[in-house]
Amino acid sequence: MTEINTSPPPTTTNATPRVDRFTTTQKIAMAVLLTANFTLAVDFSILNVALPHIGSELGFATSALQWIVTSFALCAAGFTLFFGRVADLFGRKRLFMIGVVLLGVSSLAGGLASEPGLLLAARVGQGLATAMVTPAALSLMTTMFPEGPTRSRALGLNGALMAAGFTSGAVLGGLLTGAVSWRWAFFINVVVALAVMVIAPFVLREPARGPRPKLDVPGAITITIALVALVFGIDNAGHQGWTHAGSWGPILGALVLFAVFFRTESRVAEPLVTPGLLNRRNIGWGNTAGLLAFGTFTSLVFLLTLYLQQVLGYSAVTAGLALGVLGIGTVLGGLVAPKVIGRTSAKAAIVAGLVVQAAATAPLAFAGDSRDWLIPLLACTFIGGVANLVAIVGYVVAATSGVPAHQQGLATGLVTMSQQVGIALGTPVLSALATGVVAATLLPGLQFAIGVNAAIALAAAILLAIFLRLPTTEVPIAAAEPNRPQPDSESSS
Repeated sequence: MTEINTSPPPTTTNATPRVDRFTTTQKIAMAVLLTANFTLAVDFSILNVALPHIGSELGFATSALQWIVTSFALCAAGFTLFFGRVADLFGRKRLFMIGVVLLGVSSLAGGLASEPGLLLAARVGQGLATAMVTPAALSLMTTMFPEGPTRSRALGLNGALMAAGFTSGAVLGGLLTGAVSWRWAFFINVVVALAVMVIAPFVLREPARGPRPKLDVPGAITITIALVALVFGIDNAGHQGWTHAGSWGPILGALVLFAVFFRTESRVAEPLVTPGLLNRRNIGWGNTAGLLAFGTFTSLVFLLTLYLQQVLGYSAVTAGLALGVLGIGTVLGGLVAPKVIGRTSAKAAIVAGLVVQAAATAPLAFAGDSRDWLIPLLACTFIGGVANLVAIVGYVVAATSGVPAHQQGLATGLVTMSQQVGIALGTPVLSALATGVVAATLLPGLQFAIGVNAAIALAAAILLAIFLRLPTTEVPIAAAEPNRPQPDSESSS
């Protein structure tokens, strides 16, 4: 297979050709990749509103409804790093296509489900498909374009549509459940999967792979179990509380497994995660930025949902439409981010985005119980949404910069992992803060939690301004692995 960009491979990073516009084939390829990622982002929240309807129709116990969401989240977050590396070793396009097929099959099973077990199996399939498709699609984007304006533009579009998917999923789920049936939340995926399967083989390209190393099976098993345990513990904390053994037990076990994983990786000949990659400041701190950006964003949506419905007394539909303003802001932020990065840097975009996000969130910590607060809330969330996506696109650019093509799947797997863990972590932590404040009403707890949310964004901006460093060349990673074959057909990304 050949790359979509037909320019000859450069000998140095500085010689990497820059293009300002997508070719026709690249536009079609981007449309395919963005459609798949948007659909998977919607799947995170599309069933939330429909849970009571699903429970009554299929016979779910009320206590078991959470597993419709949890089973998806566990697989999506737990397997993403593993499949990110698999994409490097066995082909991103191949893994992307397998994931799309799995998405279609599992979604069809979910839409036709007549009992709880089949529906949960379908959600597991959707979660695994997400873990396959998301890093594979992202690494296809980063290898399609050299570092620079076009890659930033591609990642900006991806960030905008994924954020729009997260925020619009609940609204779309409510509309489908009310207008037709919750089953269409699954059937829509089948239509998308079929369209992608028809078009993708003709437009997706990737660099030729060199000698295939062995997959680090012990490392893959260890990190996957660790991530599943971490997400399970965090998710359980949102339902049972942080003092419950089902919460802190898995989290503690995950920390032990992480320690075992990093010790193992330093000893094996062909590690799942190259230590030299993790030691890069743009990788470690860039993904930290992503975790905090996604954690603060998703938790704020949860807190504002409670505020709009339980404090101001708006209906679920009205609250969803109000938060749609935040979704519009995120889409605009994804479009603005490449321009900000082009004029400054990915680091400046992250820091500035988090500072503005904190400034826009802070006034909401003083929101009262009057509906006069609705207009200021809409304005603040719109500005905060724009800023959050500028930071998110900045972190994706930073965390994939200077990474050679043969490691882009791993790098984007780390990017996806930080995103998934941030989503899983943010809501239970801020929810615990909101409900932990002893007060006669919910409002003081929400005010406190929103204030903490703003403080986290500001603290993250300060830390990243100090510690984040962007690479100036791709040589250090290659130099860190002198024995690694570097095929001539893989150009720098």
